Amino acid sequence: MSSTPLAGRTAVVTGAGAGLGRAEALALAAAGANVVINDVGPAAEEVAAEARELGVGAVAVTGDVSQWAMGDRLVAAAVDGFGSLDIVVNNAGVTRDTMLFNLDESQWDTVLDVHLKGHAALSRAAAVHWRGASKAAGAPVYGRIVNTSSEAFLFGPAGQPNYAAAKAGITALTLSSAQGLARYGVTANAICPRARTGMTAGVFDADPSGAELDILAPERVATFVAWLASPASATVSGQVFVVYGDMVALMAAPTVERTFTARDGVFSLEELDEQLVPHFAGRSPHQTFAAYSVAQLDTTGVQNISR
Repeated sequence: MSSTPLAGRTAVVTGAGAGLGRAEALALAAAGANVVINDVGPAAEEVAAEARELGVGAVAVTGDVSQWAMGDRLVAAAVDGFGSLDIVVNNAGVTRDTMLFNLDESQWDTVLDVHLKGHAALSRAAAVHWRGASKAAGAPVYGRIVNTSSEAFLFGPAGQPNYAAAKAGITALTLSSAQGLARYGVTANAICPRARTGMTAGVFDADPSGAELDILAPERVATFVAWLASPASATVSGQVFVVYGDMVALMAAPTVERTFTARDGVFSLEELDEQLVPHFAGRSPHQTFAAYSVAQLDTTGVQNISR
């Protein structure tokens, strides 16, 4: 594959003023894409300047992705500024960690608005553009959506009920986007990344490997995002990947553990007792719908100090 597989393409990256979003925007720029950099503060322009140094076009659009109209603004910035919109990377996020019994409305709304509503606002605006472009062309167009979920939706951390719910919603939004936009040539995938950023400063211990590139460097994740944005990923859609370190793990869909069937066609409480109670007797509290086994993928040696 060419070192500039995205030459002539245009990408929008949210939350790109620092951390993972910045690394993603610069990886896309290094692959040849023009970039629209979104963040809430002046750092967006600083990253846009970095991108321009790589020889591509870049503009900053400051503002809050949880405002529905921001999706339209970002799409317009891509189309009006560079003539196309080809790639959307929904990355912006915040945390308001707390136990469920301490969770207040503001903590819930802030996290769901920035993560889930922010993803939905830009995805909807991009979908409108791609659908219209496909109909005008009478053929599929080039479209890539990369959404940022989290292992939190797989584990359900006790101290992150808002964050876990938002990330579960983003995963479902990704699946729906992949189904609804396939006919127009658009793919949608979700990543569950780990990266050492400002938002995770208090989460991970230092890298014990001594490697030149930190095992949790956001650039490692950004390389995969650039690949998902590339022509090579055309057949990859509706997928969820866990991405960090030297690993990309493709997640499988949930499976049915067991089916319970009423003998006479209708369950009674007594028959439910009879069938279900023995099945759950002695069951480990960790044997739930949560995918704790995913933690076994971690070979980085980096300790999660937030747990």
